Amino acid sequence: MEVGAPVPRYALWRALHEQGHDPERLTRDAVLAFCDGPLQRFLGGLGLALRPARARRLRRRVARYDPRYPAPEEVFARF
Repeated sequence: MEVGAPVPRYALWRALHEQGHDPERLTRDAVLAFCDGPLQRFLGGLGLALRPARARRLRRRVARYDPRYPAPEEVFARF
């Protein structure tokens, strides 16, 4: 949502694998590391960009994420 355009999930999954991460078992630290470095290159390869303010917002959201509690999108997807 922060990018403002759909991001292909499979491409993101592959990019995470290329960085040595297992997308099925991501830790908060791994996601933050991806956000701090390879994310912009990944998006650039798709012709997308993440403005600095939105990148900071995304990083804050990821840092606060707790998988024990469903995100609003997950709650609404159940209905």
